[in-house]
Amino acid sequence: MSNEINTSNFVKNIVVDDLNTGKHKEIITRFPPEPNGYLHIGHAKSICLNFSLADEFGGKTNLRFDDTNPVKEDTEYVESIKEDVKWLGFDWDNLYFASDYFDIMYEKAILLIKKGLAYVCDLTPEQMREYRGTLSEPGRPSPYRDRSVEENLDLLERMKNGEFPDGSKVLRAKIDMASPNINFRDPIIYRIAHATHHNTGDKWCIYPMYDFAHPLEDAIEGITHSVCTLEFEDHRPLYDWFVRECEMESVPRQIEFARLNMTNTVMSKRKLKQLVDECVVDGWDDPRMPTIAGLRRRGYTPEAIRTFCREIGVSKADSTVDSQMLDYFLREDLLPKAPLLMAVMRPLKLVITNYPEGQTEMLEIENNAKDETKGTRLVPFSREIYIEQEDFMEEPVKKYFRLFPGNEVRLKGAYFVKCTDVIKDEDGNVVEVHCTYDPETKSGSGFTGRKVKATIHWVNAADAVPCEFRLYEPLILDDIPENEGKHFLEQINPNSMEVVQGYIESTGVQGIKPLDKFQFVRHGFFTVDTKYSTEEKPVFNRIVPLKSSFKLS
Repeated sequence: MSNEINTSNFVKNIVVDDLNTGKHKEIITRFPPEPNGYLHIGHAKSICLNFSLADEFGGKTNLRFDDTNPVKEDTEYVESIKEDVKWLGFDWDNLYFASDYFDIMYEKAILLIKKGLAYVCDLTPEQMREYRGTLSEPGRPSPYRDRSVEENLDLLERMKNGEFPDGSKVLRAKIDMASPNINFRDPIIYRIAHATHHNTGDKWCIYPMYDFAHPLEDAIEGITHSVCTLEFEDHRPLYDWFVRECEMESVPRQIEFARLNMTNTVMSKRKLKQLVDECVVDGWDDPRMPTIAGLRRRGYTPEAIRTFCREIGVSKADSTVDSQMLDYFLREDLLPKAPLLMAVMRPLKLVITNYPEGQTEMLEIENNAKDETKGTRLVPFSREIYIEQEDFMEEPVKKYFRLFPGNEVRLKGAYFVKCTDVIKDEDGNVVEVHCTYDPETKSGSGFTGRKVKATIHWVNAADAVPCEFRLYEPLILDDIPENEGKHFLEQINPNSMEVVQGYIESTGVQGIKPLDKFQFVRHGFFTVDTKYSTEEKPVFNRIVPLKSSFKLS
């Protein structure tokens, strides 16, 4: 991917300076997700940044699972994360788990106790919050803060051996209860959790806290640049304290950048999990979800996501990106790739009354509207076809140029047809349109005798394949979905998915596979769904409409 990151940013400038000054001979980065949910588009930005930085400078990137909380973690999430990273186009040099280092972390906890920098505390979580103080008031020391080294070592050993119930004791670092940085107010570094771990099984019943484990993991792996998002900036002094006091040989440098915020998009794994658990969506890979799995099933391409992540840049300033920007790069990527087909989503039968009964001819239609080198295909055409309901109006409004009684239009790649009659059901609904055609007007014949103002697409009724089309709108209505003043479930778009039944031309479905992508005339870009599509009845997800008001400035 080295050809994809040629723009400068402040993180890259730090790396360049560190290499030029000889501080580092090799760059080692990491992507360290917690396996407690599926990755989303915000993680894609971090993946692209970390892997591309190392790739550009001939370095290495580790994929590391920060699996310090067995209650919320699962191998399903581990496997999904590995799949997502690979799908985005990256490969890790080493695969690690925080749990690989649990023995080392335990030894470092003992070291802190021996140095008088950690103690076992019996305060309840409620009491601990009370003792901690506020942003404007200092905290108070725990009554257990002055336990002897010997007592703390004994209690920690007994905690490890499973002698105490969950929540009864914790190991805390002894730092500064009056620190203006609240993270320094004797943070918890170990808690009791009698839970089976996905990687270590039942070996441990105490687990390190993230803030203790994370910097040690970076140090153990020799990470040179720990790139993370801005919410960890206040934690950096604590991370440095742990690395220093645990006497780690390697000292990582943490660099924070602004996380990705997008309109109409939730970026909280907790909220995304709630959508899944409460069946608001059809799983983590629902095409409306901003998860990488959801984007993949929706039909987004890794190339478009990587371009998007590169173009939005890396900065310290928080901002919100218009979600249509990602769609812009998606269209740019799909346009030359996706073959052009005709699909009718809300069918209305059209009968060409003067076309010979029983006759079928093959018409030549282009495979890509913008690229003649993609060639053409032969599409069957006969007396009865389907058109879109919206392409006929019995009483046309002003400037409506498509089909209406007495009007003539071109059928794409075929002939001029003129509406002569309308058939209605007993409720007065139009169920069939009758037309006549002019054989002299065949596409490609050079006919110039007269012109029409509209061309409409169609599918041949005799062999059109029944399909389901799923049309999507943003799942979240609010442009600032992380607004804590509202509950995000109140912002769910009730019209985020519309399912319609229609037809696709028969030449378009031969040998199609899940995630194959197409451009349907006038409707947009679509992909074959991975979960519900069958050979008998394909299901297509609309990836993105053809046009948007968004413009790249």
